[in-house]
Parts: sequence; structure tokens; C-alpha cells
Amino acid sequence: MTSQAGSGTVAAPRIPAPQRPVGTLYRGREGMWSWVLHRITGTAIYFFLLVHILDTSLVRVSSEAYDAVISTYKNPIMGLGEAGLVVAIVFHAMNGLRIILVDFWPWATRHQRLLFWIVVGVWVVLLAGFLPRHLMVVFGGEG
Repeated sequence: MTSQAGSGTVAAPRIPAPQRPVGTLYRGREGMWSWVLHRITGTAIYFFLLVHILDTSLVRVSSEAYDAVISTYKNPIMGLGEAGLVVAIVFHAMNGLRIILVDFWPWATRHQRLLFWIVVGVWVVLLAGFLPRHLMVVFGGEG
């Protein structure tokens, strides 16, 4: 920028470039990740329920068709899918309780980070009771 009134030039002020955030675009940390995981698990549960309703409704069409579809589910890949479903449902349920606390009690809003880690801890404990037994049944044939 030059000055018309004087003989010299006036330099434009330097504005420092904004610093890019490190990590993710949103720096919500635990709050952001709980939001993302809640949406992902909710969507996965929704699609499971859709498929479950469709395959169960085959009973009305033909019991043989229903039996054929259900028999395809008895393999280790579907066993892992069942484990993934339980992982998603348990996280979604525990995080939903955290959301209820945050929505209704002001103290919970101030302690979101702690509540998130409590959810993760309870989630791990619950899955530690379920996953080993389920995986033994899926891969070991115990029942």
C-alpha cells in the first residue's frame, strides 16, 4: 500500500497466518470422538435391525427360505459380526447414558471428559465378560 500524501511508502501491517490445528480438524477431543462413535454405532445398529427384520420376515414367506438364510449365519465370519454388533450396542448404550447425564445435569457437562472415560471403562469391563466366551463358542465349537 502506498501513501499518496507523502513521498515515502507505508508498508501494510503484517497479519500472521493462522496456525493449523494439530491432529483433527475438530479439537473436541473426547467429546468429539464420543459423538462420532455414537453416530457410527447407531448407524450400524440401524442397518443390523433392518436386515434382521427382513430375514425374520421370511418366516411368513416360507419356512424353508427362512431356514436357508439362518443356516448361512452359522459361520465364523458371522460370529465375528455378532461380536461387532455387541461391541456397538454396548458402547451405544453406555454413551447414551452419558448423553442423558450431560443433557439433564449441569455438573455432568463440566465433567464430560471423565464421563467419557468412565463409559470406556465400563464398556471394556462388560466386553471382557462377553467376548472371550463368545469367541470360544465361535471358533472352538463349545456351546
